[in-house]
Order: sequence, then structure tokens, then C-alpha cells
Amino acid sequence: MEGARHFVAAILLAALAWLPGQAPAEASPMAFIDGQIAVHPNETGVVVLDTGEAALRARAWLADHAQRTIEVQYFIWSSDNIGILASEALLRAAERGVKVRVIVDDLLIDAPDKSLLALAHHPNVDIRIYNPKHQVGTPFYTRALNVVADFRGVNQRMHDKTFIVDGKVAITGGRNMADEYFDYDRLYTFRDRDALVVGDAVHAMQANFDAFWASPLAVPVEARFDGWGLMKKNVKVDDADVQQVYRGLHAYANQPENFAPEVRAAIDATPAAFERLAREMAWGRVEFIHDLPGKNGKRWSLGGGGTSSAALAQLVANARESIVIQSPYLVMSDKAKALFKAAVARGVKVRILTNSLASTDNMQAFSGYRSQRKQLLKMGLDIREYKPDPGNRAELLSRANPPAEPPLFALHAKSMVVDGKIAYIGTFNFDPRSENLNTEVGVVVYHEGLAQRLQAIMEADMAPENSWSAADKPDQYVPLTRRGYVRLWQLLPLKPLL
Repeated sequence: MEGARHFVAAILLAALAWLPGQAPAEASPMAFIDGQIAVHPNETGVVVLDTGEAALRARAWLADHAQRTIEVQYFIWSSDNIGILASEALLRAAERGVKVRVIVDDLLIDAPDKSLLALAHHPNVDIRIYNPKHQVGTPFYTRALNVVADFRGVNQRMHDKTFIVDGKVAITGGRNMADEYFDYDRLYTFRDRDALVVGDAVHAMQANFDAFWASPLAVPVEARFDGWGLMKKNVKVDDADVQQVYRGLHAYANQPENFAPEVRAAIDATPAAFERLAREMAWGRVEFIHDLPGKNGKRWSLGGGGTSSAALAQLVANARESIVIQSPYLVMSDKAKALFKAAVARGVKVRILTNSLASTDNMQAFSGYRSQRKQLLKMGLDIREYKPDPGNRAELLSRANPPAEPPLFALHAKSMVVDGKIAYIGTFNFDPRSENLNTEVGVVVYHEGLAQRLQAIMEADMAPENSWSAADKPDQYVPLTRRGYVRLWQLLPLKPLL
């Protein structure tokens, strides 16, 4: 425990170095991590990053203290404050000699074409776009053609979220690279969760990244703009364009208004979190579960399953006492319903927290849940729905100077605890899309102490001040117009895509 305490302290102190111009807090923090890995051979250390503030500091530290490599996979990368600062942090790492590789899914990437090309022109930066059929280099008419000609293909997305440094420290979990995942959107934010992973399991994360990198589905960003004809955008950058983009990123990161006072104050207050985070450090057996690029071998139907689906299904099948789940979307396939029916039949208590109609960011997914909610309750599942104004949101924001009006909250964490002994933190939503179409990742942690701490956090989110019982008809708390809107979605045959 003492070693874990020093390890966490080293990480959080070094997070101060993310602010431009500040020096690292330790001369050789990576050497300290190497020492911790050496005294825990064949084991993995895990810390739960339960607030956006902690998750941001961890990523900041990793970017500034990488020595050799950074590999990054994300489903969403926005051009908002977080997205720009993250891009600049990776550029700074590349400028000091770190090899940076980035894979971003094509569906929801939000970045100017010239900025993508300019970053990819850096000799230490390589960027690949996963399954580019929608955005990068794709004119709108080509996108429409792709939807008609390859409907399954355009719906196969890379939902993976991993951040790996030097092949030994990594982060995975629910957060994308955008303001709302780190509590920086002042109108709407996500209650999310990540795991910081050190040691043995990082090797599997690295191997999975390499498999995606080598896949034909991961296309170099330059190839999306090269060539000619009407099927691609014709975008080019010269040296002047590249330097202009780099200067713009650095200038943005050095402007005080882009590092709000509450951000600096939160970083200065980091030592207050040492004791709690040190207690949460868990060393032991950890499995990294993941899908193959492309998910499965299906080409025309929307089913097929995947290795991550099978791994999580096995955890449910092996449960003997209890299952506690958080998932922003809850749309069960027939296989999933059979799995949970069997669990309840053998005496397993199943509790699930998902979004309410008042909090959800995805009306289509909620329509699928709404259509089967009565059936799920009748199966014996204890389902609660997250409030948009949970009683603990001030604690979750944990900011020195929060907005005058707290933002609306939505659940985005994807976690499960089985029998109070096994914990899962990752990207998997309990819906057909995660089961059959999207590639997913996550860590399964076989550590009773961490599992029980995570379960306590999840149970707190299920408390009456933070959520409603699904049996109490919580749709009553939203306007009739919103209820009518979701009813329209319920009429459409969307379940395989939800």
C-alpha cells in the first residue's frame, strides 16, 4: 500500500506539468513507475478515475511525461476546448521526440481538414481514420452512396477508447475527447468513468492498438485527401499551412483564458486527493477485453456478436449473488434477455442504472429501452433512471469555481460489478450496437476491494436523490412534447441499430 501511495502521489503531482511552461514535478517519474511494475511482476495496477477532473489530470500527466510513444484511440474527438488542448499536448510530445500514433473513428470526428493534415505532416505523428465512410475526405454525396451500398459497413464503428504511454501506463473507459466528458461543458455534461491501468494488462492494450493500426479499416489521413475524382475531397497543405496550424495550437494553449482559473485551482489542490486515490490503487489480475477490427465476420446482417460481448456475457452467466450495472443505454437483445432471466431465476439480484428520458442524450436509444421497459421490470430487474439534476452533481463536478447554473447531467459510465468481487470498466453499452456492430474495450478487474468500492459508487448514483425507480414512471417528469417525440422513434424498426 505504501508503494501504491507514492505512485499515485507521483502521478498527481506531475499533472501540474501539463500547464504550458511549467516544469515536471519529479526528475524521472517514469523511472518510479518502472520500479512499481518491477515489484508487481505479472500484475496490473488499477485506479478508478471517477471524476472528469481526475481523468483530465491523468491524461495531462501522461502526455507530458511520455518518453517514447503515445498511442491513442477514440470514438469522438471534438474541436472544442478539451479537443484542442489535447491535440496541442500531443503535438508538444511529438516535438520533443515522442512517437505519436492516433486512430479516430470517422463518424463523429470534428476537426478541420487542414488541421488533420498538418498534424499528420509532423515526422513524429501518424493519424489514421477508422472506417472512413462519413466525414474525413468524404463529400456528402459519397456518404449518401455509402449508406445505400454498404449499410452494415457505415454502421460498424470503432467505439474503443484507449490512451497508452510507453507501453506501460494507459487509460480506458467511457470518456471521449470532448468538453462534456470532462465536466467542461457548461450546459450539459456526462457522469462518466475511466480506469488508469499500469503494468501487465497494458501489453494486451498495446497489442490491440497494433491490430487496429494494421487493419485495412484504419486509413492514413493523408490517403483520404490524395488522388483525384469526385469521390474524395481535394485538400492540400504546404509548409506555411503546417506551421500556421502548429503556431495556432500553441498560442491557444498558452492563452490564460483557455485555462480557466478553476482549472488551475483544481490542479493546485491535487494533494487533497492523494489519500483517497492511494486507497483505491489495486494490484492483481486484470483482463483487457476487446473486439477485432470490424467486430465480426458478418457482411450483410446486423448481428454477429463479438469477443467483448461474449466476455461480458460469461461474467453474467457466472454470477451467483449480485450484478450491478451502469449503462447510458439499455436495449436488450433476445440473447441478453435470456441471459438475465436465467440469472434472476438462479437467485441473482440484478440492479441497473440507465438514463431517464429527462437525462438521455440519445432519444433513439431511449426509445428502444422504453419499448421493453415493462418487460425488463417484469423479468425481475431492479432498474433505476438517472436524474438530470442528481443530488451529487456538485461533488462530481469537484471544481473550485463551478458554473453559476449547474449543467444538466447524463449517465455515460459503462461499468459492472459481479458478486461484489469482479469489476468491469470500459466502453460497452448494453445495447445491440455494442453487442454486434461497434468494437468495444474494457478492463475486467479481479480485485474484491476495488469491486466493492466501485459498487458503492454505483449504488450512490442509484440513491433516490440521484435517480428514479423505473417502476415509478419517471417519464412523467418531462414535457409532453418530449414524450411524444420518443414515441415517434418507438414506431420505427431501429432496434438492431440502437
